[in-house]
Amino acid sequence: MPSSLDDRLVHTSKLLSRAAKSLAVVRSLNWSATVRERFFSRGAAELPRVTYRPADHSSVHEAVAEARRRLRGDQPELAWLRRQARAIDLTASLLESVGTRRFFKLSKELYGVPSDPLLDGKSTSIDLARRIDRTLSRLGAADLGSEPEPRTAAQVATSIRRAVEELLGDDAPVVELTSKKVGAKASASTARIRVRRDAKFEKQDIQQLVMHEAMVHVATSINAKRQKQLPILRVKHAGVTRTQEGLAVFSELMSGSLGPARLRELATRALAIQASIDGADFMELYRFHLERTGDPGRAFEASRRIVRGGLLTGGAPFTKDGVYLDGMVRVHNFMSALVSLRRADLLPLLFCGKLDLEDIPALALLRERGLVAPPVHMPPWAQDRRFIVSYLTYSGFLNRIQMARVREHYAEVLRRCPKLR
Repeated sequence: MPSSLDDRLVHTSKLLSRAAKSLAVVRSLNWSATVRERFFSRGAAELPRVTYRPADHSSVHEAVAEARRRLRGDQPELAWLRRQARAIDLTASLLESVGTRRFFKLSKELYGVPSDPLLDGKSTSIDLARRIDRTLSRLGAADLGSEPEPRTAAQVATSIRRAVEELLGDDAPVVELTSKKVGAKASASTARIRVRRDAKFEKQDIQQLVMHEAMVHVATSINAKRQKQLPILRVKHAGVTRTQEGLAVFSELMSGSLGPARLRELATRALAIQASIDGADFMELYRFHLERTGDPGRAFEASRRIVRGGLLTGGAPFTKDGVYLDGMVRVHNFMSALVSLRRADLLPLLFCGKLDLEDIPALALLRERGLVAPPVHMPPWAQDRRFIVSYLTYSGFLNRIQMARVREHYAEVLRRCPKLR
């Protein structure tokens, strides 16, 4: 029989999951198509004009208050649900403050900012972004090998369809082409993966999208449907975004599909967020992205992602796009810790639903009591525990090497080498 504690957890999880259903953050911050049309019809020379529909999420705040009354206690499982309640409450407040400076304050609490320190207390994702940008900007086509192989959206959709059917079987979502009104090149849910019809793709994008969208976002959503007792694990609220996106980018890395263009794109997002925090307005962000991409449409979309919901005049961005790099580093460090501490048994928990790394201790306790169902689907690299143990053992040793001395040695050695064609 379930304990009194388990009854409280199950009941409160259901209460919070119902409350969070109305909090569709990205959809709530969308701009109408006329904003883009007007911007370019006026020569891309002035700030866009954006209005947001006022939100009232008082019912969400009431549900969270009721949940908190039921979550008093010192147990890790109660602390886990209190974190979910806090994130849901903050998300409701975020959507109630669109178009104001308070929006940025709440976004910072939910998603962080690129200057936030990582667990070592000194490294930051903005440091990583600057390093990536500095290194990759110096590389030319000759340094990167053969030219990328272009693919049409139809070819990409066909290849993704084959891959997800093989990897997910009967749970595979429908893969379809969609209109250019969708901002991202691809998006996913448990029912379908949408590939934007007018987007430009390379061959490497296929594996990247399969690993990121299908084998993390879709797979964890499918696994979450099995969480009958704790449906909060099905909810993609802001409190789990850093880990979910970090896990998805880490999956790209582990599958060999995180190419330089993609990596620099993620770095650029962090750089743009920091620029906006420092005062850059939409037009400055647009010119920054236009210089990098040479594509006005992409520059508009990348800039829109940064300022949506906040202030177009600068100083108050939407910081969600910073979680990709930050989350990848945190997931990588967590995976390394699992291996070095001989706790690879916990790896499957990362895929049982929508969760944060800090939730793992509570979920392990709940898994042991049968309240959390094990995942059905995981990426191939996560299923082969031997591979990830070998990789992370090796990379853990590399992290201890003083690369400055190594670089100095090889700089002298390579100085005598002619540049080869």
